[in-house]
Amino acid sequence: MERQEIIEAFLDKPYWIIDILPMQVPAEAAGQYFRIERYFLSQLDGISKRFASVLVKLNCYIDIQVGLEEDWISNPDPGKLEQLFRNAVSLRSPLSIIIGSDDALITFSGDDHYMALYGPDPELLSLIRKLASGEGLFVWGPDKDFF
Repeated sequence: MERQEIIEAFLDKPYWIIDILPMQVPAEAAGQYFRIERYFLSQLDGISKRFASVLVKLNCYIDIQVGLEEDWISNPDPGKLEQLFRNAVSLRSPLSIIIGSDDALITFSGDDHYMALYGPDPELLSLIRKLASGEGLFVWGPDKDFF
């Protein structure tokens, strides 16, 4: 199966969010979500650095393939991985990370402050939660309590 077909197949699966916030902000929340979102989007380079750190640590345990547009790299050098995130932010382009031998998928859009995790088994989800926590990030399921 081609990488794009693999990615598209994952997009129909349940997903989790790896985020700077501990849970989804309800639509009726009284706070100032959009102002705060703009603030964090202005800090996106620092946030994407934390995302890259999660993936570098994950790569200690399992193989990853990282793709920005048509350019794919298996088990990239940590500096290269961080550069791919910076490129995704500057190009406002999607970055895809295939975990293991097509076991799960992480996506990052270069203009969002979260990553989406598709199809992890419980063991992988647990590992990613621990790694994200170490970077001050949270893993949660949208509109559901997956904890």
